[in-house]
Amino acid sequence: MQKGSTISTGIDKTAIRDAATVIVVRDASTAPRILMGQRGAKAAFMPSKFVFPGGAVDAGDSTIPMAAPLPDPCSARLAEQTPEAVARALPIAAIRELWEETGQILGTAGTWPDTVPEDWLGFAERGYLPAAGAMEFVFRAITPPGRPRRFDARFFLIDAEALVTDPDDFSAACDELSHLQWIPLPEVRKFDLPFITEVVLAEIAARLRGGPVPDSVPFYKDRDEDIHFARLGGGSPLS
Repeated sequence: MQKGSTISTGIDKTAIRDAATVIVVRDASTAPRILMGQRGAKAAFMPSKFVFPGGAVDAGDSTIPMAAPLPDPCSARLAEQTPEAVARALPIAAIRELWEETGQILGTAGTWPDTVPEDWLGFAERGYLPAAGAMEFVFRAITPPGRPRRFDARFFLIDAEALVTDPDDFSAACDELSHLQWIPLPEVRKFDLPFITEVVLAEIAARLRGGPVPDSVPFYKDRDEDIHFARLGGGSPLS
């Protein structure tokens, strides 16, 4: 995201919108599976692709109460090159999108202090407040130029054990993603995936194989034909 940008409130489809994506891993230490679904064939952005749950930040996300914040050092890395209001909104947007698209709840039992926004009614009626304490910020990527939609997406990793809902119950999900399923990590590349999803999955697979935990977060920027990787949290540009 460009310095000084704010949460998008307009309808300009060409603008780069802040977005949050959730990678949920099940049975991480034994036979890891990833929660994914398929976008509609008529979707303007990545039609028919299998993707992680996620979507654009809403203007009201930064005002939603959280029972637990994103832990450090993830919160510090997330705040790099990102306005404060956006950095606060991103984990909340991730939890909201996970709820909307899969019916899964990442939260803590509690009572909302104020009127519950419409997007959160079903979440709140089940007696939960969003909680980001189990989330890990693991990747950032900006959609390349020339796409019908462009997003500055931050990817968050969580273990399915942190969910308070039945991980096999998708009955509360909206219809934005179809064929919701837990895909075994070794089989996921057989599906029709966006390029950046493959890049992120390679990063996650390395972690699950027991590699060292990175001390920084990859930041992928494809500027026309100039692919650029940087690191958030103390690293230097890789290329």
